[in-house]
Amino acid sequence: MSGGSGRTTDGGMGERLKRFQGRYEPMFTRILLLTIFFTGVTAQFVKPVGDALQDKAFLGGALLSLVGYVLYDTVKDLAASLRLPVRAQVGSPELGSFVSEAFRARTVEIRFLGYTGETLYNELYHRLEGLLDDPGPTRHVSVRVLIPDFGQPMIVPSRVGEDGVTPVDDPDYRKRLELKCQEYDQTLSGIAERLTTGGRVTAECEYRLYPGIPKDKICIFNREQVLHGLYDVVARTVQGSSEPEFYDPKGYRTDLNVWSRAGGDDSKSVIATWNKHLDDLWRLSSPPSWHVLTRPTRPAPRTPPGPPPR
Repeated sequence: MSGGSGRTTDGGMGERLKRFQGRYEPMFTRILLLTIFFTGVTAQFVKPVGDALQDKAFLGGALLSLVGYVLYDTVKDLAASLRLPVRAQVGSPELGSFVSEAFRARTVEIRFLGYTGETLYNELYHRLEGLLDDPGPTRHVSVRVLIPDFGQPMIVPSRVGEDGVTPVDDPDYRKRLELKCQEYDQTLSGIAERLTTGGRVTAECEYRLYPGIPKDKICIFNREQVLHGLYDVVARTVQGSSEPEFYDPKGYRTDLNVWSRAGGDDSKSVIATWNKHLDDLWRLSSPPSWHVLTRPTRPAPRTPPGPPPR
């Protein structure tokens, strides 16, 4: 992604300043409060000092600075206790809160790698629709979704073989999933085009394909929060009573580990690694075959959330 190195440099300088502030601010504050205290006491009882400072309220100010010194640690501890804890793990149905938080920014960047992306699609659909009426602070939205190449033979998703274990590639089943993803892509892209045409928000939504089976579910919000989980690749589903079983991961049942920049240096390192990984995968991935077709001039039809997401 262009401009990535600039963000990294600015972010590194900002992090160093924050670490410097966090390390030295308590010491400087205590020194300042004690200096005020001793200066006030000295000025109250040592006349030449008091005359030099030309003030008569030294003792009161000194006492106030002493009280502030005593309360300083207590106030810091209270402020820390009021901060919301960084959650270590969430369920996929909780993605909505992360999407809503991401859309509070002026520039929104959402990256996804997984199966069909239906869980995320349901949330993005409503958020993007809402921007048509009230964009709030948001001025630019970029959504990138990486899904498996359903045009290639796969062991997941696949049909469960007659022995009840062996995966058997099923082109028709893969085609159904591909059409679903095509619908999601065209719907989100249609809303993005309407937003951009409106002039208040520029938006882009794009799907690309990666080779292999869906194993990892990864969501990155504004390059600051990473959610990662593993699909249950042997989960099964039955489309109808007369149809066979299929290996079909259930994304909405996937638990996701959460890393946030508020979690410390270890979390920041993990976030940087995942950002680079998805950036690299995006550059290596290919657009789906339906992008070759001419897009309709009218916006794609609105598709509200459907059956349970993957």
